[in-house]
Amino acid sequence: MKLSKLYTNKPIVFEPIFFNSGLNIVLAEIRLPENKNKDTHSLGKSTLGRIIDFCLLSQKNNKLFLFKHNDVFEEFVFFLEIELLNGKFLTVRRSVRGATKISFKNHTEQKQDFRNVGDEEWDHLNIPFEKSKKLLDGLLNLTALKPWSYRKELGYLLRSQYDYADVYQLKKFSGKHVDWKPYLAHILGFNAQIVEEYYKKESEEKKKKEDISIIKRELGNTDQDAGKIEGILLLKKEAIEKQQSILDSFDFRSQDKEKTKKLVEDIDQKIASLNSERYALRLNRKKIMDSLKEEQVLFSPKEAQRLFDEVGVFFQGQLKKDYEQLVEFNSAITSERRTYLIEEKNELDARLRDLNHQLNKLGEERAKSLQYLSDSDIFQKYKTIGNELVVLKADVIALERQKEFIYKVQELQKDIRILHDEKEQIRIRVEEDVAKQNSDAHSFFSTSRLFFSGIVEEIIDRKALLSVSVNQQGHLEFKAEILDESGNTTSADDGNTYKKFLCIAFDLAMLRAHKNDNFPKFVFHDGVLESLDDRKKVNLFDVIRKYENFDIQHIVTLIDSDLPRQVTSYEQPLFDDSEVVLLLHDEGEAGRLFKMQSW
Repeated sequence: MKLSKLYTNKPIVFEPIFFNSGLNIVLAEIRLPENKNKDTHSLGKSTLGRIIDFCLLSQKNNKLFLFKHNDVFEEFVFFLEIELLNGKFLTVRRSVRGATKISFKNHTEQKQDFRNVGDEEWDHLNIPFEKSKKLLDGLLNLTALKPWSYRKELGYLLRSQYDYADVYQLKKFSGKHVDWKPYLAHILGFNAQIVEEYYKKESEEKKKKEDISIIKRELGNTDQDAGKIEGILLLKKEAIEKQQSILDSFDFRSQDKEKTKKLVEDIDQKIASLNSERYALRLNRKKIMDSLKEEQVLFSPKEAQRLFDEVGVFFQGQLKKDYEQLVEFNSAITSERRTYLIEEKNELDARLRDLNHQLNKLGEERAKSLQYLSDSDIFQKYKTIGNELVVLKADVIALERQKEFIYKVQELQKDIRILHDEKEQIRIRVEEDVAKQNSDAHSFFSTSRLFFSGIVEEIIDRKALLSVSVNQQGHLEFKAEILDESGNTTSADDGNTYKKFLCIAFDLAMLRAHKNDNFPKFVFHDGVLESLDDRKKVNLFDVIRKYENFDIQHIVTLIDSDLPRQVTSYEQPLFDDSEVVLLLHDEGEAGRLFKMQSW
């Protein structure tokens, strides 16, 4: 898969771009002196990548300039001619206004113009968006990417200025690692299926843990025991049977007896016990309150001084000083004691509140029992027992639901243990696969590493390392690092300085490693020379030239001010005019990608 031609229904505003099979230069010339030092020039070199992505069926996004400025671009129709792996060609037609309806036409000759072709001549006309992506995926026949679609690889093939921050994790992959790590493992030669399985098991385990949390919140976050609830249910159901039997027989003698027994042996006894405890607590509280009364030192040194002065008694010096120190020491002791007494008082108050609540509840229950026993109206007794039966049945329903939740939690916990064990087994397989690919000098990954390091070494005269390992969470960790002369990884600063080299090297290494596979054969790098020194720019183009021999189509955008000045022993230009597929400049609308007023 290579790009052949890009054009629109408005050739005066957007001139056709004919791509070369090898190197393609998108050159922006800064001709006006006042623009020489600007960082951005809005000529459209970076926009080209977004248009190619649009033609390759990127999701409609209102932030994309085509839709953000819909009033400017709604009449545009884009045509992208693609060279297929079998040597034939496919043209994709996508309009801005009808962005979700795409048309396709197969043909054997390249550089065609299908702007005015009738609808009947298109092989697939106005196909809905999702179906179009599947259709294009089949037509491209990039089987080396399977089971992923061609769209997964495009992020690496269309590197914007924002995609050089990380070799592996592109800007659009800023979300979950499961969205890109399995795919990356796949194109690097690892077993992506087990990597996906691990994420799947991990997701299922997380979901079940969340379900447990929800259930526990419904239960009030209390750790209930299923066996205890079963026991309470048994007693409640037995009580229901007894109550129902009394109602059915209309004989309340046994109920009267039970109520009397409960009143005397249970309720009254509990009330007496709680009252006794309350009396003791109140007595202790009174003692504490007495102790907490503000201690007053009745003897005042100042008052004594005044009195003694009146009667002519000498009261100076050490006697006054010693007494004041005694008062100060006593105050310190009293303060600490007060703290403990207040804590004890607070505990007593809390227990007293609880006792009062229990006594009030028992008092109400005692009153109801007495009313029941003193009530001679048999129908009133029937009504009372009926009400109690309703409460018992409601309790049983609530307990049954609680029991169901608890058993559900137990089942989920069992599933989590199973999932954890399955996940650990998969993790072992992932670790074994990573170890195997790392240790095999002839594995696809090892070959890719050599290509990657070779590219970096040719550009900056330093070796580089692609590495894949398994972290503590069982996930793959991908790294790309610069090595020093001793073969050790360098500081983070070096890695950041050369990050763009690492990204370019990775993309080219992947294309070369998959040379004999049904894999894309093109790559687009925006701003390829920016922030690099001249010697390395020349070295980079040497590598790009070399990689043309591996049937790789390379599209690069650059600004003329970034071109290297004449470098010793390298007098040849980096490229010739035939390789410049798009020339942009800052002298008016004619120099822009879209030859119109800036939007």
